[in-house]
Amino acid sequence: MLKFFEGLVDPYQPYDELDTPPTKLWPFLKEYVRPFKRVFWVTGIMSLIVAAVEIGLIYYMGRVVDILTETNPAEFIAEYGLELSLVAVFLLVFRPLLQVIDVALLNNAILPNIGTMIRWRAHKHVLRQSVGWFENDFAGRIANRIMQTPPAVGEAVFQVFDAMTFSLAYLIGAAIVLADSDPRLAVPLVIWFVLYALLVRWTMRRVGVASKAASDARSKVTGRVVDSYANIHSVKLFSQNDSEIEYARDAIEESRRTFQAEMRIFTKMDVALVTINGFLIVGVVGWGVLLWANDLASVGVVAAASALTLRLNAMTGWIMWALSSFFRNLGVIAEGMETIAQPIRLVDEKDAGNLALKRGAIELRDLSHHYGRESGGLSDVNLSIAAGQKIGLIGRSGAGKTTLVKLLLRFYDPDRGQVLLDNTDVRSVTQDSLRAHIGMVQQDSSLLHRSVRDNILYGRPEATEDMMIEAAKRAEAHEFILTLEDPEGRTGYDAQVGERGVKLSGGQRQRVALARVILKDAPILLLDEATSALDSEVEAAIQETLYGMMEGKTVIAIAHRLSTIAQMDRILVLDGGQIIEDGNHETLLANGGLYASFWSRQSGGFIGTEEGEE
Repeated sequence: MLKFFEGLVDPYQPYDELDTPPTKLWPFLKEYVRPFKRVFWVTGIMSLIVAAVEIGLIYYMGRVVDILTETNPAEFIAEYGLELSLVAVFLLVFRPLLQVIDVALLNNAILPNIGTMIRWRAHKHVLRQSVGWFENDFAGRIANRIMQTPPAVGEAVFQVFDAMTFSLAYLIGAAIVLADSDPRLAVPLVIWFVLYALLVRWTMRRVGVASKAASDARSKVTGRVVDSYANIHSVKLFSQNDSEIEYARDAIEESRRTFQAEMRIFTKMDVALVTINGFLIVGVVGWGVLLWANDLASVGVVAAASALTLRLNAMTGWIMWALSSFFRNLGVIAEGMETIAQPIRLVDEKDAGNLALKRGAIELRDLSHHYGRESGGLSDVNLSIAAGQKIGLIGRSGAGKTTLVKLLLRFYDPDRGQVLLDNTDVRSVTQDSLRAHIGMVQQDSSLLHRSVRDNILYGRPEATEDMMIEAAKRAEAHEFILTLEDPEGRTGYDAQVGERGVKLSGGQRQRVALARVILKDAPILLLDEATSALDSEVEAAIQETLYGMMEGKTVIAIAHRLSTIAQMDRILVLDGGQIIEDGNHETLLANGGLYASFWSRQSGGFIGTEEGEE
């Protein structure tokens, strides 16, 4: 039976992905919970029914008390036996059935599925963001928001149906029962309700803001801690344990302060709640006893009024905490929306098709990009690269080399100008189809925290085992892969490489990355210091592999070691975001420009400048 409820909503059902999600809380939630609309209605109705049953039971217990006081045992059984038997059947059969349906809708149909759906859709949305978007935030903070927002939504929904709907129905039912017994009994309840509503208003106006501040602080802690863990080699290398601890301590202390502020609200709320609940008990029960003393109410009425009042007294703390939890979770959701609801700015055009690359020619027309700044990046670059041509790209740090590559991959859209492949503007085709035609090996090739096999097949998931092994052999990686073994005993291609490939040496990571690109076999090849992490002997072997990879491909190779690009068809020298020299090795040396000066003063084949952000 539970499987029926669990299958009422498919959390992975197709939906219209929005490039610009709602940025206000309620429209945002409405968009996400749309698939649960019918289930919510049924759950709300069941919550009302369960509350009505609870009120009815208390009312009936008052009736039983009155009957017991007015009849002797023999008359009681004879006259009310059938009625009591029917009530017993209801309590033993139908009430549990109603409760099972109510609980199953909430616990099995809603809670597991709504959290799963929100996490799934949020992850899909975030993965569609551009590289630049990720570069402007902590990976840890992004992940934290993806993880904490779904349970917050689930908890908020739970409180709506488990506490708020139930308690509202219970309160209305209690007022009806008391008024039916004696209208004067409802007066203290109404006064109490006004005081309670004022307390709720006071609490809710403060707890939402406080909970968002606390959630922001927790995310900051996560971001700083993950940043330390992700860069643990640097932390240890520079002996910065103490500074990292202090860096985290500042965020942890801020989290403590914000949480303290949040808890102060709840403490004040609890004190006020106990006070007004005392008024409720004295008012209703005391008045009930006074009415009974004056023969204006029966013992059953007093018993029912007392039971209702004590039940409300017990519920009010739960209700208040539920409301506080509801608004606190709304604060967490609002904080998560700062990531999940951010618009996708780098999008495919509506009529974008797949890139059909036949030759691999590259053209840059009046290309400029400055990352929103006044300077840096590229300025008015014009460049034509024939299909199959091999280009070496050099320049000082910040000259624009990496910017050129990122624009070619459409990690960013240019401020001005165009990037064309075979005369097709890259903005007119889908991003996935564009990047499917480009293979790239970076200077720092991080790997996925998966097996060696998974990492190599990432370049072409449909490749066969033999194709994968052949790519690894060409990258001079097959031999060392066979010697790998991880702590769980997996060996060879099944061995896990650790987060970002930390269990492998720099040279091993680079060779696995090379194998991945070799397997991809894209017509355009981008090499960003592709052999910088290799020792001389392995580099010599890899260079032959790279030259083999370049056959029939359009190649752009960034290098500081000029000897690695001296044999290219053309060498481009970038400086200040512009191409200032263009020619082959011999021509540029003869011109006596910047390339010649780099060549003349390089040490061991390096320009002598470090690669930086461009």
